[in-house]
Amino acid sequence: MTTVARLVLGGVLIAAGALKIGNPADSVVAVKAYQLLPEPVAVAVGYALPILEIVVGVLLIVGLLTRVAAAIAGLLMFAFVFGIAWAWANGLRIDCGCFGGGGQLGVGQEPTYLLDILRDFGLVLLGAWTVRFPPGRLALDGALGIEGDTGDDDEGDRR
Repeated sequence: MTTVARLVLGGVLIAAGALKIGNPADSVVAVKAYQLLPEPVAVAVGYALPILEIVVGVLLIVGLLTRVAAAIAGLLMFAFVFGIAWAWANGLRIDCGCFGGGGQLGVGQEPTYLLDILRDFGLVLLGAWTVRFPPGRLALDGALGIEGDTGDDDEGDRR
């Protein structure tokens, strides 16, 4: 189960980062649209976020520093849940910018806050699961001896 959790979470992060990295200005616009951070911080976050998403996603996919990467991923997803809930509660009409784009919605467009929150909260749970349980047999952590137990069960790694 942990292998599936880390692969899904890592895949989502890589996809999100890859869709943003080609146009970092859009990522900056998306972060600014939330109106949560001071301008210089929002700009820095907008530029750094796609890189962070890709790096953490790759670590999860290959299973390297899995628990640390999963904790970072879970915190990122929780921050996204908070940001989307903030936008919704404050009457902002924005695209979450989760997979590129972002910013103010056009006329006739409706926000998808509930779906975005449910998706991201599900990803928070995958991150928590991956932090709690061993990374699985297909993780580099086990091959490198970083994690003592590489199995997906509670009995350890029996050969």
